[in-house]
Amino acid sequence: MRRHYSPWHVLKPHIMVFDGPLAILIFLIMSVGIVTLYSAGIDFPGRVEDQLRNILVAFVVMWIAANVPPQTLMRFAVPLYTVGVSLLIAVAIFGIVKKGARRWINVGVVVQPSEIMKIAMPLMLAWYFQKREGTIGWREFIVAALLLILPIGFIIKQPDLGTAMLVLVAGLSVIFLAGLSWRVIIGTVIAGLASMPVVWNHMHDYQRERILTLIDPTTDPLGKGFHIIQSTIAVGSGGITGKGWLKGTQAHLEFIPERTTDFIFAVFSEEFGLIGCCILLTLYLLFFVRGLMIAANAPTFFTRLLAGAITTIFFTYAFVNMGMVSGILPVVGVPLPMMSYGGTALVTLGFGAGILMSIQRHRKLVQS
Repeated sequence: MRRHYSPWHVLKPHIMVFDGPLAILIFLIMSVGIVTLYSAGIDFPGRVEDQLRNILVAFVVMWIAANVPPQTLMRFAVPLYTVGVSLLIAVAIFGIVKKGARRWINVGVVVQPSEIMKIAMPLMLAWYFQKREGTIGWREFIVAALLLILPIGFIIKQPDLGTAMLVLVAGLSVIFLAGLSWRVIIGTVIAGLASMPVVWNHMHDYQRERILTLIDPTTDPLGKGFHIIQSTIAVGSGGITGKGWLKGTQAHLEFIPERTTDFIFAVFSEEFGLIGCCILLTLYLLFFVRGLMIAANAPTFFTRLLAGAITTIFFTYAFVNMGMVSGILPVVGVPLPMMSYGGTALVTLGFGAGILMSIQRHRKLVQS
C-alpha cells in the first residue's frame, strides 16, 4: 500500500532546529536583560518594547542561521568578507560622522560595517585554513594575519577601539586554533609589550585618557573618571543580596551613564547583588561550555575553527564588559551580550549563536 506524505511531514523535522541547551541559556539571559532594562530604562520610555522587537529579530536571524548548513556558510565566507571590507573603505571615504566617529554608512538604511566583520572575519579565516588543511605553514599564517590586519586598520581609524578588539580576538582565535605555535604567540606578546611606547605615541588622546583614567579615575572624577567611579560604586553597593528590583539608587538617581547599554551590568549588580551576579556568570559560563563542546565535536576543520571563534567572541564580549564596569579594564564601549539595549550587537550575536546551532545540528549529517 502506497504511503501518503503530507507537506507537514516534510517540514516538521526542520521546524525545531534550535539547540536545546543553547536556546534555553539564551532565553534565560535575555529574560534577565529585559527585567534589568525595565528598571534601568524607566526614564527612557519605549526601550523595553524596542528591545523586545530586537530580540524577535535576533531569534529570526538565529533560526535562519541554524537552518543554513556549514557547507553553505563556507560559500558565503569570501563574498561576506569582501563586502565587509568594501563597506569599511566606503565608510572611510564618505561615511556618516556621529559624536566624532565615522562608523556608519547609508546604503538605503544606515549600517555599521564593522559589525559585519565580527562574523565575516572568523568565517573568512576558517574557510582559508579549511582550504589548506594539512599544508598549513608560515605562509598561510602570514596571509591570515594580513587578512586580519586589513579591516582592523580601517576600524581603528574610525575610531572604534572596542569593535576592533572584538574583530581582532575573533581572528586571532581562528589562527590559534589552526595550530599557531605557542612560541610564536609568546614571542608576539613580548614584542607587543615592548612596542607599547610606540603604540602609546600613536594613540588618540581619548584612548590615552581612558587608560590613565583606569589607573586613577579620581584624577577627573566629574569627567573622564565619572563612568568608572559611578559604576564601581553601584557594583559594590549591591552587597550580597542586592537592593532589590527597581530599588537601585545609583541607576534611578541617574548617576550611572549609559545604564541601558554598556553599563547595564552595574544596574543589575546593584539591584541583585553578589548572588545575582553569580547566577548570571553561571549562565554565561554554561553558554561558553556548550559552545566549546560544539567546537570540540564539530566534524570538519572549518566548523571546529568557526565554532571556537564564535564562542571566543561571546566570552570576550562578556569579559570586557564586566571588566570595564567593575573598573579592571578601560571603557571601550562593548555591550553585555544579550542584555544590553541595542539591535545591531544583538542581531550579530544571534547570527553567531545560530551558526553554533547549525554546526551542532548538521554534525551527524556531515559525518554520514
